[in-house]
Amino acid sequence: MKLTRTLLTAAMISTLLLAGCGGGGAKVTSINATMGQELQDLEEAKSKGLVDEKEYEKQRKAIMKRYK
Repeated sequence: MKLTRTLLTAAMISTLLLAGCGGGGAKVTSINATMGQELQDLEEAKSKGLVDEKEYEKQRKAIMKRYK
């Protein structure tokens, strides 16, 4: 009896918590950096060895395309 009550309570709490996760499904995109800042950050990542030349060029092109 106590196990059933515990399981029922856990199920109810889970249902209530998940019910608030519905969201509207809207995609929100926010760019807070300027193109220059993004390019500087990318250059810094390259100089620190965090991205290789191929990834650097790929990301640089993506940044340039975003700001056209």
